[in-house]
Amino acid sequence: MTEPRKLRVFLCHSSNDKPAVRELYQKLSAEDWIQPWLDEEELYPGQDWNLEIEKAVEAADAILVCLSNNSITKEGYVQRELRIVLDYADYKPEGTLYLIPIRLEECDPPRRLRAWQYADYFEGQRQRALERLLVSLRRRADSLGLKQEIPAPKMEAKPASKPVEEKKAVVEKPKPAPKTEARPASKPIEEKKPVVEKPKPAPVIVPTPAKPPSNKFTLSNGMEFLHIPAGKFLMGSIKENQLPWDRERPQHTVDIPYDYFMARYPVTNELYNAYAKAKGIQHPISGWEKKKNHPVDDINWQDAMQYCQWLNNLLKGELPTGLILRLPTEAEWEKAARGTKGNEWPWGNEFDKNKCNSSEGGKGGTTPVGSYSPRGDSPFGCADMVGNVWEWTHSLYKPYPYQVNDGREDEKASGRRVVRGGAFSRSAWYARCAYRYDSLLNYGGFRVAASPILS
Repeated sequence: MTEPRKLRVFLCHSSNDKPAVRELYQKLSAEDWIQPWLDEEELYPGQDWNLEIEKAVEAADAILVCLSNNSITKEGYVQRELRIVLDYADYKPEGTLYLIPIRLEECDPPRRLRAWQYADYFEGQRQRALERLLVSLRRRADSLGLKQEIPAPKMEAKPASKPVEEKKAVVEKPKPAPKTEARPASKPIEEKKPVVEKPKPAPVIVPTPAKPPSNKFTLSNGMEFLHIPAGKFLMGSIKENQLPWDRERPQHTVDIPYDYFMARYPVTNELYNAYAKAKGIQHPISGWEKKKNHPVDDINWQDAMQYCQWLNNLLKGELPTGLILRLPTEAEWEKAARGTKGNEWPWGNEFDKNKCNSSEGGKGGTTPVGSYSPRGDSPFGCADMVGNVWEWTHSLYKPYPYQVNDGREDEKASGRRVVRGGAFSRSAWYARCAYRYDSLLNYGGFRVAASPILS
């Protein structure tokens, strides 16, 4: 069965390679059966770069990864856009992703790309390279059952031989130009729904220690944790409120039956570097040494989970009995951010740009953790709960009401995870305590909770 749409092709590239990639984009656009995606053509002012790139990668039928010595360093570092593609390749079942590395010059493809046969698109040889690429893309379109009208190759007319006798030229009546069908408007890239797996046994919460915990404690690495008492709080937003969207509704009461602790600040570049050094991996932030006290960013959910596991193994002997270090659940995060009375923002129900690092403050980047403390702290004393960087939670995205036993806390399940808190580039709307966004590959920061184990 054929589908009447164009082949969606995502062009992944380094900004330094823009001229060659722009030329390739224009040639692909000239093909009536291809719908290429290039950031400078598709991204508009005010859009979330990470979100739009992620959505375009997920919707693509084929991904062209343009490589040069500008996009790959001697250490094998690749640009941020390429890392999103590579992580998506890890997520997709083997054999379902159609990825073509394209060398723009002599260079060695990164190790993670060597499973795919690459093509050369060198200057001076690009027409032949384009023809071979189109063959591969036609095969991809055929395998997807896309309905295409691919024009036959153009044949150059042979020059007429010189007549023996001079004759009047016979002027043929010009043929009408062939009608071309209007290119259909690009279909909006729809956000994929999370894959819902078969229900798994409900998580078991380890009972709270018999002794009441103290109000706070500090680990030997300097990470400070604040006590969040067991009990009820308001989660989500009410229908009459004009700020929220449907994902936050209905507002409901959630009872967290155990005491837990939340890190006062997000994990910083310096704290994350201890993990990167121990694991022999590269720090995600270039020049992080100049921003040691800024929150780490550019971390995916798996990275955050692995950091928590590493830190837990390293420092579990310093924790109160019955608690482990892990990502906070969505409910744990929201209660720590807004308190028990449903604050719109951590400090209250009136927005103040001087109490968090959002776009209204015009900082244009991250700020050191605690820069807005204590004026922007939550009722429990947690700082930077909104603004600065998005923060990963443990939870899968599922509609409200929140229920811990409905599979959303299954760490082995596939699907989109919830991020909270907004970021320096986002407005007050996203900095609300109730705002929730689900992501699969988006990159952000995180903070650690000391809570009972979820199993």
